[in-house]
Order: sequence, then C-alpha cells, then structure tokens
Amino acid sequence: MTFAKKAVLAASVSLLTTAAQAETFNIQTSFNAGDFSTQYITENWLPKIKDMTDGRVEIVLMPNGSVVPAKETPDAVSAGVLDGDFTSVNYFAGREPAFAILGDLISGYDTPAQMLGFCKDGGGEAVMQKAADAISNGEVHVVACGPYSREALPARVPIRTFEDLKGKKIRSPEGLAAAVFQAAGASPVSIPFSEVYGALEKGIVDAADASAYVNNDATGLHDVAPYPLYPGIHSMPSMQFTINKEKWDALPEADQTALRTWWYDAMTAMTDEVAKKDAELAARDNAGGKIEVIDWAQADRDKLREVARQQWEIFAEKSPLAKEALDANVAYMTEIGLFKK
Repeated sequence: MTFAKKAVLAASVSLLTTAAQAETFNIQTSFNAGDFSTQYITENWLPKIKDMTDGRVEIVLMPNGSVVPAKETPDAVSAGVLDGDFTSVNYFAGREPAFAILGDLISGYDTPAQMLGFCKDGGGEAVMQKAADAISNGEVHVVACGPYSREALPARVPIRTFEDLKGKKIRSPEGLAAAVFQAAGASPVSIPFSEVYGALEKGIVDAADASAYVNNDATGLHDVAPYPLYPGIHSMPSMQFTINKEKWDALPEADQTALRTWWYDAMTAMTDEVAKKDAELAARDNAGGKIEVIDWAQADRDKLREVARQQWEIFAEKSPLAKEALDANVAYMTEIGLFKK
C-alpha cells in the first residue's frame, strides 16, 4: 500500500471515529419556546458546539416543562431522563435554601457581567456544585452558572418609588424574592409563569416578577402592564448548566473545557444582546405614548437594597450551605468594589 493510500485510509478511520463518538445531549431549559433567549441561543450558539468539539457533541435545547417541570430537572438529569439542564436555579430554593442565595441575590449585583464573574472566577461554580450534590446525590455535574439579564418588572399601575411598593400585589416566585417584596410592604402572590399575562390582565396582581424586558415584550406583557420598571429593581436570576455526571465524566477533557467555554461565551454574548434589545425597546415604548417606562431614582434603589440585604442574612441562616453561598457572594462583591472592605 502506498503512503498516499495509507494517509487516505487513516483520515477515513479518523472521520469514522469522530462520527462514532458524536453525541447529542438533550438539555431542558427554563426558557419558554417563544422567548428571545431561546431563539438567540438556538440560532446563534447551538451550531457552534459542533465546531468547538470537532463534531463530537451536539445539544438539543428543549423549552420549559417539555419533559419535566422546571423544579424537577435535577432529578431528571440525575436519573438520565434528561442529559442536562439550563435552568434558573430559583426553582430549587424550596429544596435547599442555598439556591435562594445562588439563584438571585435580590438587588445585589449591578450587572449580569459581575454575577457571571462570581460563577466563573469567584467560587460560584464550586458552591453551586455543592448545592446540586445536596439534591442529586452527586449525580449532576455543574458545568457553569450565571445570569444573562437584569429583569424588568412589568406593572399595570405606576410604581414610581420605593414607597409605591406598599400594598401592591406582585407575582413572585416563592423564596427570597417573595420575602424581599413582602419586607418592602408589597404582597407577593405565587402563580405559575404561564398565568402571568392573565393575572395582570384581570388585575389579580399589580406587577409581576417575569423576565427581561425583551422577553416581556415578546410575550405581550406590556399590552396589559403598560408601566414597566426598567432597568429592573429586583431580579437577576442565575441559570445553571448541568450535565449528568456519568455522561460528563465520559467526555474527553477537551470537550468538557469546550462546553464550559461555550456556555460562558454564549451567556456573555446574550447579555450584551439582551441589554441592547432592552434599551431599544424601552426607548421605542417611551416614545410611543402608550407605555410609560419607569426608571427608579438611585435613592429608591438603595432603599430596596437595604431591605434585600436583611433578607439575605435571614435566608443564610436556613442552612450551612446557604451561609457558605452568601459568604462567597459577599467576598466576591467586596473584591470587585460593591461593598467596602
């Protein structure tokens, strides 16, 4: 056999080996099918995984609730029903209090980039892994974590100041967010995300902890809640990207590194894109006359932050891991200048 023929044969074997190793991971997200976030990741970033892993890995992203309810994704990943999840960890706060701190340190970080930095470089991944281990018997691997936006707050009535929160009925997930709203004088109401539009339309709630401005716009929330608070006053929910531990361990180290890099690159890009879209839509709506976009004064934001910090401390007492999560956040926030040393 000539050298040229041997080279062709070797290349063919290599291609066949790569094809044989190709694996599709079915990942359920807490994004809804029509969200800007779902479309952006699907169109712009899922195709890049094959390039970054030389065709060995693909991801299929499935919308919220398509296989199991969002709060059950760790169990599904642990059991192998899902290969992984891309979920807001607030859904798990009822199972381990640390997730309330890790999921959304209400009014804590100023930008998503800061909180992504906490996960990637400030010890956030390690604490998130401990929390995941606590509810999955160590069968779920946390690849990465962090938020992609600071949420707006769609409201059907004007809430222009901190004092205006008093007496308002606000749809909120259970846990830390609800505690902060209640401590600020509002009345938190727990209803499913799928019922937010109807609850605002019917006046069951005055405002709703929902999503980024761009997502709220896409789902039509501003049609029934024409007084959105933007930039948001409260929420910056952290997502987790996990893969079944056995499947993760079976991946080559190069692919593990590629998946982590891919996720942080995708989230950083989406953060920038969502911020741009949010600002464009808010400016459009303000100019249109039918929607009044409300931007709180810094003094009102500071009042809410003080109320929120008291609730952080209370929640940190709920478990040793919650205390560890808060300490890790505060240490990083101090390091980057959000708190004085």
